Amino acid sequence: MKPVLLVLLPAFALAACGGDEAASPASRTETGDSTSAAPAPADTAGPIDTASNEQGAETGPDANAVLASLGGDYANADLANGARQFRRCQSCHTLAEGGRHTVGPNLHGVVGRAAASADRFNFSSQLSESGLTWDLATLDAWIENPRALVPGNRMSFVGLRDAEDRRDVIAYLAVETATE
Repeated sequence: MKPVLLVLLPAFALAACGGDEAASPASRTETGDSTSAAPAPADTAGPIDTASNEQGAETGPDANAVLASLGGDYANADLANGARQFRRCQSCHTLAEGGRHTVGPNLHGVVGRAAASADRFNFSSQLSESGLTWDLATLDAWIENPRALVPGNRMSFVGLRDAEDRRDVIAYLAVETATE
């Protein structure tokens, strides 16, 4: 039975993290657009109204200020898409202030924080010794391919290939976890 478990373990890890984008036809429309996935249940989307700020919906009193503070293309980020993309992360990460760590660390206030600095979480030595700070460029590179940025780290996520999806999830993280 042990050889069977070894074969299935990578499949379980991919399923927990959302799997390979190309292998996930359920998240795409007939035209191949991954941004048209079915909406999340209300309890998984987060506390803000995740309607796209591009559509003029109110996303909370501080959301636009947070997005503006990020600068560049982040001001145009689609928070609804960011919330959808973050669902891949929810099996391992929480966002609530003071939230517990699960398989991965709680991500509250992650933007601008030193890597491997969350209290009471056992990070890999590779990430702990990386000297990284989770600025926008580093988060983008990490979310694109965590194994390429810090070889040997323990995060099993395969990454997000689409640059707009990465931008949106980073903006969502920044808005959701902004510290006062």
